[in-house]
Amino acid sequence: MENQNNNDNPQGQQLNIELTEDVAEGIYANLAVIAHSPSEFVIDFVNVMPGMPKARVRSRVVMTPEHAKRLLAALSDNIQRYENSFGEIRGGNPESGNEQSFPFPFRGPQGMA
Repeated sequence: MENQNNNDNPQGQQLNIELTEDVAEGIYANLAVIAHSPSEFVIDFVNVMPGMPKARVRSRVVMTPEHAKRLLAALSDNIQRYENSFGEIRGGNPESGNEQSFPFPFRGPQGMA
């Protein structure tokens, strides 16, 4: 991650962000469920597995509306840079009619015991 000097740090001091080994490994999620109240946004990152009737929330992030809007802008900027480097990300865009159905099309070959 980058150190940033921005409006969040009015003294202009550098922010050192620590990333521990267990967090650095990351958690896989293929679904995000978002809820909000007047004072916060809650994003649950979920791992949906094929053929399983239940899905587990792997991580929950709670943030202020202002930080949620900054996250939206940062994601938008990063997606644009990604697509400039690697090409358009297909699917998941409701405006283009390419949105995948919920939860996901996990309808591949089924294993047999």
